[in-house]
Amino acid sequence: MERDEGKNSSGTDGAERVAVIGDFDVEEFLDTVGFEERSNILTRRQVEVLALRERGFKQASIADQLGTSRANVSGIEASARENVAKARETVRIADLLSAPVRVEIAANSDLYNVPYQVFDACDDAGVKVNEDAPELIRRISDAADDVIEGREIRERLVVTVTGDGDVWVHRI
Repeated sequence: MERDEGKNSSGTDGAERVAVIGDFDVEEFLDTVGFEERSNILTRRQVEVLALRERGFKQASIADQLGTSRANVSGIEASARENVAKARETVRIADLLSAPVRVEIAANSDLYNVPYQVFDACDDAGVKVNEDAPELIRRISDAADDVIEGREIRERLVVTVTGDGDVWVHRI
């Protein structure tokens, strides 16, 4: 079906415009990735706006295409990005709830000893860690930089490893 860039699928102006900007057809893209609104936390409009923004389109041109204001597109994008962040955090928490490995790191521990503790606990649980010792040290340093002084971890931490071997670091 041919689409006019300023018309919706029924050929009229309105809130239900089909998002086609340049050569990018959002409708076709959403079909390709299998987007189904009923099983998604994002609305169709939020996904359309994110898809266009991720391809470098300006909010003003998206607003023109969708028949709305730039401020509305900005609000849709902000809500979508907030929903994505919440969804990622929800998935992270769900993964951690079922994680087979949880290692508590005592205050005043040597950072360089932590990988051995984690690898031993993972061996006991039959889990393969996706990181080597230097990567694990770097991940802990990044997550708790303000409580690490030299090699000393000044506050208690928890290192959790999911069944897939993903590592998460939390403060207690």
